[in-house]
Amino acid sequence: MTEVQILATIRGVHTAIYLVMAAATFTLLYAGITGRHGAWLWVASALLAIEIVVFAGNGMKCPLTALAVKYGAKTGNVFDTFLPEHLTRSTFRFFGAVMAVGLLLLAARWLGVLG
Repeated sequence: MTEVQILATIRGVHTAIYLVMAAATFTLLYAGITGRHGAWLWVASALLAIEIVVFAGNGMKCPLTALAVKYGAKTGNVFDTFLPEHLTRSTFRFFGAVMAVGLLLLAARWLGVLG
């Protein structure tokens, strides 16, 4: 495989992971808002927990970003996925806030504060 092909593969995998993690984050928020839950909530929660551990263990940076740079990606906001910059520019702030709200709502429901 050439470096261009490896970089394209990294970007494709990273894009897929980004989309799955975005879905998991909104799943958490949905459960917090509606009070509905099931196995899908536990799967989403496990994925998010793994993501947090990976980020924390890597100095709050995605290891795939460093790998993309190693194989020729240029630095900037959009170089390690196939997503547009306006979607990825504020990833940590946006999804961190959504995750926090979802967790707070779930905690409030489980503690009986919300119906």
